[in-house]
Amino acid sequence: MKNILIIGANGFTGRQILNDLSNQKRYKVTGCSLHPDICANNKGNYHFKVIDIRNKEIVCNLFKEVSPDLVINCSALSVPDYCETHHEEAFLMNVTAVAQLAQLCRDHKSRFIHLSTDFVFDGKAYETPKHFKTKKDTNPYENQAVSPSPQYLYNENDTPAPVNYYGYTKWKGEEKVSEICQDYAIVRVEIVYGKALPGQHGNIVQLVMNRLHAGQEIRVVSDQWRTPTYVGDVSVGIQKLMESTHNGIFHICGDEYLAISDIAFQVAEAMNLNYNLIHSVTTKEMNESTPRPRYSGMSIDKAQKLLNYQPRKLKQILAEW
Repeated sequence: MKNILIIGANGFTGRQILNDLSNQKRYKVTGCSLHPDICANNKGNYHFKVIDIRNKEIVCNLFKEVSPDLVINCSALSVPDYCETHHEEAFLMNVTAVAQLAQLCRDHKSRFIHLSTDFVFDGKAYETPKHFKTKKDTNPYENQAVSPSPQYLYNENDTPAPVNYYGYTKWKGEEKVSEICQDYAIVRVEIVYGKALPGQHGNIVQLVMNRLHAGQEIRVVSDQWRTPTYVGDVSVGIQKLMESTHNGIFHICGDEYLAISDIAFQVAEAMNLNYNLIHSVTTKEMNESTPRPRYSGMSIDKAQKLLNYQPRKLKQILAEW
């Protein structure tokens, strides 16, 4: 039986992985977070610890207690706007604490799986997409911008060039893992979606669904393009990496290249919600305080070839919602 330690187990992705692994008898699972277990009433087949991974002594004691064969780090300070104005806190969480985890994994001979992001890229690798004008009195979903033909999707060998401080800290965290660890995988994910639990941060699909159900208007950016990823597929990809001997960076994301507004309209169409409440705006019109990459789609060729990773389409997930 393998001892698995999941850090950030209250988070959206961390909780999915915790639930999936704790249902398998071959694993003894310990989850930890800065706050108490958000599913404490559900008596899951796992142990839960409240710890601050920035506290080196506490984390050292946790490793001694759990003696993990494998550590999955889903924790991060991941709100770009917050990171942009709280550099010291972001660096401590996303770089310093990650380096400490990496060193402990090396000392305890634990395989380390560390989650990262597409925001390590600047999003300038794509041709500019051409937009259709939306016709009046028609479904705007049918007239959304055609996906641009990228010169290529970002692969694992492309050099990071983040445009905000969050992306910078995640890049530096990646470097610490690769420098320190001997047995590791860095998993880059992108615009992860699925059903959120109470107390968790929302995601684009859940947010759009909730707003439209409530009859509220929503502004969605139309000129930022992503490869959206179902949270269950991230869990599957990580489980494949748990059993793999491959080291390095892996893109574990979807295989569709969509504008964020396209995602919103797909949600409205699948759930038979009022798409007229969705207002497509440009990045300039959104006036975001923190820059985001425009075209940060990532290639999953490596994961498909080495792990047989096969993500599902957004429409398929929405049909099963």
